[in-house]
Amino acid sequence: MLSQCGYNLDNFFRTFIESNREFSLDSKEFKHFRYRLDRTQRQMAQLLGISLKAVHSYEQGWRSVPGHVERQVLFLISRLKENSKSRKSCWVVKKCPSEKKKECPAWEFQAGKLCWFISGTICDGTVHKSWKEKMKLCRSCEILKYVLKEKSES
Repeated sequence: MLSQCGYNLDNFFRTFIESNREFSLDSKEFKHFRYRLDRTQRQMAQLLGISLKAVHSYEQGWRSVPGHVERQVLFLISRLKENSKSRKSCWVVKKCPSEKKKECPAWEFQAGKLCWFISGTICDGTVHKSWKEKMKLCRSCEILKYVLKEKSES
């Protein structure tokens, strides 16, 4: 399936994790995740509540993927791995002190495996004000890295 979209996963992770660009799905990444979700372009449009034309534009690189669409795509990808019991909550991985946990929405809503999805989390002691700012930190965190791994890599 991945060979259909001509996308090299090593290049994806190198770009995603190591680059200094602000995180935003590019056309190849969007298409790659659509294949991982096993959706046609029409099905992807319906799933995301966007037009088929928007999906075409994202995959052709004519339009950049907006933050709200990117967020939905990453959330859906994360649900593919939800049945894994080996994943740990972010506060365990990051060894958050009790006083910080109590202030953090990820702890409040018991969403330690979705911390990257929730705005206002206290990552590395800082609340990030925007999705792009937050994703700069999240892309280097093992919680999100795990979500983005292929099934065969886990």
